[in-house]
Amino acid sequence: MLNRCGWAGSEPIYTDYHDIEWGVPEWDSRALWEKLILDGFQAGLSWITILKKRNNFRAAFVNFDPVKIATWDDVDIEHLLKNEGIIRHRGKIQATISNAQAYLKIDDFSKLCWSYVDGKPLQANHTTSAEVPVYTDMSTRFSKDLKNMGFKYCGPTIVYAWMQACGLINDHLTTCPQHELCRSLGSPPR
Repeated sequence: MLNRCGWAGSEPIYTDYHDIEWGVPEWDSRALWEKLILDGFQAGLSWITILKKRNNFRAAFVNFDPVKIATWDDVDIEHLLKNEGIIRHRGKIQATISNAQAYLKIDDFSKLCWSYVDGKPLQANHTTSAEVPVYTDMSTRFSKDLKNMGFKYCGPTIVYAWMQACGLINDHLTTCPQHELCRSLGSPPR
């Protein structure tokens, strides 16, 4: 039996997410943006709820294409509010549209994101889940900067969870096999 991070539980969709995706450094701007949007939708809910609906979100939000989403209006919002496959929250849907508009104003979203960690993942060395913070000074600063750029649903806790998921910080416990794997992936692609 693997000694995974405790939050991964035993449900296959969650363990697969933990073992394959969570904490793996993400360098693609659009993928980083998609994950930020999904973390915003997760606010107040469990992450497994989002994982189970992720393919529905991708279909409803045209594979998270910010160019298309940035042009959406009230008709599109009403259409999404009828989609039972996603989280039907008007504020979060509206935030996705404004976040697409904010994203399009940034030359290189990946470069911006990775600048907060000097271009390489931070390596935490937590041995218990109690040691893992829910936010940090860095996520608070990053959150504030994103909000100043026009982003919504990106508070310090959401930003920290997103940084963990995208591998900007390796918060796998040191007892978890994924910790060393993610540590070895700490360089940007050439």
